[in-house]
Amino acid sequence: MEPGKYHTLTLTDLLPQGAYLEDEDGSRILLPRKQIPAGVETGDAITVFVYLDSEDRLIATSQRPKGALGEVAWLEAIDINQTGAFLDWGLAKDLFVPFAEQKQRMEQGKHYAVYITQDNTGRLIGSARLNRFIKDEVKAGWPGTATGYDTGDSVKLLIVQRTDIGYKAVVDNKYWGVLYNDDIRKPVRPGQRMQGYVKRLREDNRLDLMLEPAGHGKADPLAKRILKKLEEGNGTLGLNDYSPADLIELHFGVSKRTFKMAIGKLFKERKIVIEEDGIRLATEDDKKAPRQKKAALQETPQDAEKKSTDTKSNNKKDGDKKTGGKKVYRNPKKKSGKTLGLKKKD
Repeated sequence: MEPGKYHTLTLTDLLPQGAYLEDEDGSRILLPRKQIPAGVETGDAITVFVYLDSEDRLIATSQRPKGALGEVAWLEAIDINQTGAFLDWGLAKDLFVPFAEQKQRMEQGKHYAVYITQDNTGRLIGSARLNRFIKDEVKAGWPGTATGYDTGDSVKLLIVQRTDIGYKAVVDNKYWGVLYNDDIRKPVRPGQRMQGYVKRLREDNRLDLMLEPAGHGKADPLAKRILKKLEEGNGTLGLNDYSPADLIELHFGVSKRTFKMAIGKLFKERKIVIEEDGIRLATEDDKKAPRQKKAALQETPQDAEKKSTDTKSNNKKDGDKKTGGKKVYRNPKKKSGKTLGLKKKD
C-alpha cells in the first residue's frame, strides 16, 4: 500500500472506530468510520486513497485529494512556520513543502504549482521546483509508441504560468508545453485544469499545444454543444455563417471556421435549418422535404460594399494588364460623331 496513491481494497471488518481494509497480500489498513461509504458491507471492494496521518501511520480515506504522488497540483498555502509551508490539498493533514523545495519563500493565502513527491523517509511532500520533475523535451517513444504522442493527441493540461507569448502548461504531469495566444479562444488562467491537444513537436523536441482538436475532429463536439443549446432554449439561435467572428468566439470560444464546419455538419444531417437571422431546429416537415442546397443568406450592406470594392479593384487590375502597367491619359471630352474630312473642290 504505497502512500500517495489510490488502492482498491476489500472490507474485512467493521468496528466502532472504522473499517479495516485488506489488500491481496493480507496487509490491513484502517478507514475511519466517518469515511466509510454508505451501504457497504463486509466483503465489498472499496477504492481509497492511502496516506500518512499526523503520526506517520498509514491510513485510508474515501476523500479525493487535489493531487496524488507523481502529479502536479495547484494548491493554496494556508500556514507558514520555521520549517516550511503547509498547503491545503483536500485532506485532514496538509501537504508540507520544505523551504529547500521552494523556488521563493511561499506566502500564506497564495497558490502555487507543486509536484507531489516523497522525502528520504517516505513522507509525502510537495516541491515547487518543477523543473526537477517535469521535462522540457519529449524524446523517448516519439512518435507512434505507447509512451509517445502524435499530433492531435488529447492530453491533460495544468496551466502554470503566463508568458509574453501565451501560457506554460504541464502536460500529463510529465512534460512542459506552450499554449500560444493565437490558439486561445476562451478564458485561461494559471491553476486551471483542462483538456488540450498536441499541436506539433518542434525541432527542439518541445511540445506546442492547442485547445481545439485538429481538423474536422473539433467540429463534432461543437456540433453537440450547439444542438444542446438549441434544445435547451426555444429552438433558435441568432448566429449563422455571416455572424461576426468575435460574437461566435464570445458564445462558444471557437473560431468562425470551426463554427461554420459544425453548423454545416448539423445542416447535412437535417438537424437544423440555416436562416437569414440565425439557425433553428429542423421540424419533421423540414426533414421530409426534398434535400436542397443551403439558401443564400441576405447580403448585408458591409458585404455589398466589400463586393463593390473588390470589383473595382479587379477592374483596375485588368486595365493595368492591358496597358502593361503604364498610366494612360484619356481625353475627357465626349465623342461628337463628327469627323474632319477633305472635300474635293469643283
